[in-house]
Amino acid sequence: MAVQPWGEAGSQSAMRAAHADRDRTVDVLKAAYAEGRLSMQEYEQRHEAASVAQTYGQLAALVADLPSGPSPTPAAYGGQPVPATFQPYRPMPYQPLPYPVRSTNALAITSMVLGLAGLSLPAVVTGHIARSQIRQLNQEGDWAAVVGLVVGYLGSALWTLLFLVPVLVAVSRG
Repeated sequence: MAVQPWGEAGSQSAMRAAHADRDRTVDVLKAAYAEGRLSMQEYEQRHEAASVAQTYGQLAALVADLPSGPSPTPAAYGGQPVPATFQPYRPMPYQPLPYPVRSTNALAITSMVLGLAGLSLPAVVTGHIARSQIRQLNQEGDWAAVVGLVVGYLGSALWTLLFLVPVLVAVSRG
C-alpha cells in the first residue's frame, strides 16, 4: 500500500498542513468521486473539510477509507494493455527520411562510351535521347550524356575536316 503524503495516521497527525497537502487530499477525493466511491454529498462535505483542515491528522481522517493511488485492475477486465489511444502522448524520435536513390540512365553512359570510342554519330544520337529520358524520368546521368554529346560533336567535326580537307585540296589543284 502506498504511503499517504501526510504519513501514517498518528505519527505526524499534529503537524500543520500546507496548501499543497490540502490540494493532494482534494485530488484523492476527486479521484474517489470520479470512480464512484463517494457520492456528491460526501464529496462536497469532505472537500469543505479539507479546505479548512489545519493538520495532517485532519486530512488523513478525510481519506482514511479511500485508496490513495489508481484502483487495481478489475478481474473482468482481464489485464489487457490499454490501447495506445489512451496512453499519454510521447513524440517519436526524429528520423529524417532517406533521399530516394535515382537510377543512372543507361543511354547516357552508352553515349559517353561511344563518344570516347570515336563513334561520333551514334554518340550524338544516343546523347540526345538520353537527355530527353533523363528529364522525363527524373534520372541521373546528365553529365555522361553531355560528355557523349560534346565528344561526339567534336569527333564529327574532326571526321568532317579529315574528309573535307583532302577534297578541297584536290579541287584547288585541279
